[in-house]
Amino acid sequence: MRISVVDVGSNTVRLVVADAEGGVPLPVHTAKWRLRLSEHVRPGTDIPEEDVERLVEAVAEASRTSARWGAAGPVAFATAVVRSAPNRQEVLRAVRKRTGVDLCTLPGEVEAELTFLAARRWMGWRSGPLALMDIGGGSLEVAFGRGRLPDFVASLPLGAGRLTHEFFPDDDAPPWEQVRALRRKVRHQLRDVSARIRWEGPRSAVVTSRTFQQLGRLCGALPGRHGPFVERQLDRGDLRTAVERLAALPPAERALLPGISAPRARQSLAGAVVGHTAMKLTGLRTVTICPWAIREGVLLRHIEDGASWWAEVNRLNEAVAPPEAVTPLRIAAATS
Repeated sequence: MRISVVDVGSNTVRLVVADAEGGVPLPVHTAKWRLRLSEHVRPGTDIPEEDVERLVEAVAEASRTSARWGAAGPVAFATAVVRSAPNRQEVLRAVRKRTGVDLCTLPGEVEAELTFLAARRWMGWRSGPLALMDIGGGSLEVAFGRGRLPDFVASLPLGAGRLTHEFFPDDDAPPWEQVRALRRKVRHQLRDVSARIRWEGPRSAVVTSRTFQQLGRLCGALPGRHGPFVERQLDRGDLRTAVERLAALPPAERALLPGISAPRARQSLAGAVVGHTAMKLTGLRTVTICPWAIREGVLLRHIEDGASWWAEVNRLNEAVAPPEAVTPLRIAAATS
């Protein structure tokens, strides 16, 4: 069986085509289309018509590419940048009408649940009670669990793109007071969630997302050309040094640092502050950088539970209630 997933994120539309052999999604083709929605859309504002047009074109090309590789119609979802837009339903309808792809938005808590599933599969049962953090463009997802799916999830408005708009809008290196102000906000938002993680006492901790991967490379992790099976870790002390290093430079010069790509250079500082503060508050000194994240979680759930669970996600997505009201427990109960 060959399946595919399309992920509409804050910066790119990504396609993964995979063979489901033995219950494991083995990628056969990947592609991406750069949108940089986070640069054009402020959190909580409408997605402009020209950006909707570019999004539709990217999803249409992803669908055609998926078909050329022999996969059925892709499972397609959008994360925080579309989820928080007031014209969210208009965007989803435009994609569906013009491409035939049923794009839906996932509540942040469901993103955390699916990303945890992927991390659990990658790390294995030997990792024991597992904590997870994922920094996206619009939100930070946190999860903890002892089994296949998490016991506890949270989604917080602490995405690297969102916070960059709020705290670091200029092209210059920010004054340190702005960095401290961001750190205070992150501490306040994470207070209860971090207390829960400390109380649970995880045996292992993983981080996912391009933000953490690039920060890991900046802090000395091996580059991607060494493959996914090389263990990569991120130390809290090294990340603290990275915050200071990034804060001293304007975005254009951050892109010259190891691992920091030009499209993500502007939001790299906010991502580093969130990551370091979260690790400190949760008491995590070292985390493992996991190459599997939400796309692999969606593929795994599709393989293990069939298409019915995604149909339920789409049904809930059409509800009048805002997407944040849809909890992972409702989806889990409907598909268990």
